Amino acid sequence: MMDFALSSEQLDLRAGLTALFADHSTPARVRAAEPLGFDPALWAVLGGFGFPHLAGSRDGTPARLAELVVAAQDAGACLASAPLVETLVATRLLDRLGVAAGDDLVTFSPRPAMAGVARTVPWAAVADRVIAWDGSPDGSRNGSRNGAQDGRRHDGVGGRIVIAGPGHDVERPKQTLAALAIGHADLTGATVLAEGPAATTAFAEARADWQILTAATLAGVAAAGLHLGVQYAKTRHQFGQPIGAFQALAHQLADAAALVDGAQLLVQEAAWAADTGNPRRHGLAAMAAAFAGRAARQATDRSLHAHGGYGYTLEYDIQLYFRRAKALSLLSGGEPAAVDAVVALALADTDSDNDTGRR
Repeated sequence: MMDFALSSEQLDLRAGLTALFADHSTPARVRAAEPLGFDPALWAVLGGFGFPHLAGSRDGTPARLAELVVAAQDAGACLASAPLVETLVATRLLDRLGVAAGDDLVTFSPRPAMAGVARTVPWAAVADRVIAWDGSPDGSRNGSRNGAQDGRRHDGVGGRIVIAGPGHDVERPKQTLAALAIGHADLTGATVLAEGPAATTAFAEARADWQILTAATLAGVAAAGLHLGVQYAKTRHQFGQPIGAFQALAHQLADAAALVDGAQLLVQEAAWAADTGNPRRHGLAAMAAAFAGRAARQATDRSLHAHGGYGYTLEYDIQLYFRRAKALSLLSGGEPAAVDAVVALALADTDSDNDTGRR
């Protein structure tokens, strides 16, 4: 039986990050970071804490996702306006490829590029460099269905991993749902880091890392957002008693709490699978992304509902969590894309088993 209890090192990491985010990622700071979605002062503090180099190998030993999910979950709980997940994934990918990360802010694009442009790249608007999957050297496959422009699958034929920048950002949406620093990265003149089967494998592992760490972030958003709703339900009174005493609301919050617990456990299992090289790691990563997205959306929705009309006003913090949950779950194509990935992996496993049986 797997034991997902946090180790003493993980507890120390959580304690340090909880204190850091409590001081440097308050709701007021999150609001102040809008609309850019990036808090340079917070990023400087995180750099002093050791990010993103925390994800690099130490003495030849790769960093464990089990530790990194703790950081991602804490960042989600405090709505950190910094590219924590994307830089951790980029650092791990560069480490796998034997490339030094340096001191630049390097981010990761989870969706394969189309027509030589990496679309909707998290934090591309503020990063020095962006790592992306380019469908082919001449761009002829970019945008094709098999090229996976929707992020659901990629066959890797003719694909390569490239790094672009500086000056890569060619277009940035004027406004996003949750004030995330999202942009489109032009891959013209990008440096090729890997191509062929090695690139396919490395990108698949990096994308799984991104799914797991984003799922951890969503689990943090869900837990903190739900906590706001529960606290409000305890203090808001109607008909002489707390509104949390009414079963219709209490049951909704209880159902959401069960989803949040499930998301946290699934994220931990996916991280364990990635750390141990379990053959189910990619399927678990996609499952975690899908489930955590659903849990975050439902938990923040129920919490916002508990606030009544106040929840929809900008003065209340719950709307920050509601919007962040929506946006993060859509970055890689949303829940349908993650579910499709799980199905595709399951079918691939079935085909592999059948081939083995025939031999």
